[in-house]
Amino acid sequence: MNSLTCGFIGLGLIGGSIARALREKIPNVKIIVYDTNPETLEAALGDKVADRAARAIDESFSHCDYLFLCAPVQKNDSNLKAVKKILSPSCLLTDVGSVKSQIHHAVEAAGLSSQFIGGHPMTGSERTGYVNSKALLLENAYFILTPTDKVSSRKVEAYRNLALKLGAIPLVMDCRLHDYVTAAISHLPHVIASSLVNLIQEQDSSEGIMRLIAAGGFKDITRIASSSPVMWQQICLTNTENIAGLLSAYIDSLSRIKDSLLEKDETALYEFFDRARLYRDSFIDASSGPIKRSYTLDLDIADEPGALAAIATILALNQISIKNIGIVHNREFEGGVLKIEFYAEASIKKASRILCAKGYLVHKTD
Repeated sequence: MNSLTCGFIGLGLIGGSIARALREKIPNVKIIVYDTNPETLEAALGDKVADRAARAIDESFSHCDYLFLCAPVQKNDSNLKAVKKILSPSCLLTDVGSVKSQIHHAVEAAGLSSQFIGGHPMTGSERTGYVNSKALLLENAYFILTPTDKVSSRKVEAYRNLALKLGAIPLVMDCRLHDYVTAAISHLPHVIASSLVNLIQEQDSSEGIMRLIAAGGFKDITRIASSSPVMWQQICLTNTENIAGLLSAYIDSLSRIKDSLLEKDETALYEFFDRARLYRDSFIDASSGPIKRSYTLDLDIADEPGALAAIATILALNQISIKNIGIVHNREFEGGVLKIEFYAEASIKKASRILCAKGYLVHKTD
């Protein structure tokens, strides 16, 4: 790939991360961006991620090889009308949304099916916006491609190769299958996590005892509830049938476990937890799913001045970047009292090895 021009309509967390990965991985790439937020455009130019910032969806994008639709899904219809006026016949139009059927319908209505392949980088962060974008988010993440029936196999293969160059793992599938799969492994878990947090809030005492001691396991399994409410509102409104159907199945499963509890059915309770354990342990240990892995470890430290600073210094001297660090004031399981979060799997392995060699008791979290 000698030269490549890529345009971005919207430049949030995912669009920004793709743009950064293109800049890092593709020599001589030219990147043109448009966003309704002037500060985002200034930041992209200042970071040298973007070569040019457009003031509107205009002729600036007419020479693009790839045009990424990265604005909120409710803007797709109006953006497609503008895109159709300036899109060159050779340009591949794509998007980054986590629901694919709706954009496929909109593209078909706009008469752009022969140039469209839906895209969904299955990655993300609880932090949103271009300011939190990182090329690393694409590394080893599944990148789902949902081609239309009218797009050429040559364009599909070219897009697949581009995803590979960005460090992602491309998978090609039908848009309807995509929406059902992501409803099960991404959308439903977000609904459940938010529902569980709301339940605890409703059941908590006026003194907030539950919130006070919510640590370890509870915070981990509800971490995704901190995601953007606007984004998840839109996902629920666009992938409604799949989420509702799976939610009904989940409610049925909760009813069955409730019956087992009330009946004190020892066998059923054991099989419930054992079946979940076995299936969960069969998952691939990689950062490639839709809910991004959290690279954390817990370790025991002495309750004395300078203990935390000493660990931070050790990691800094060994060129290990820390994403987050904090004291856990209670021990819910066997883990330690200091929790450290890293940006990548390689960092957690290196940190664990170094800290163990220094005599620290490390508990890696899965």
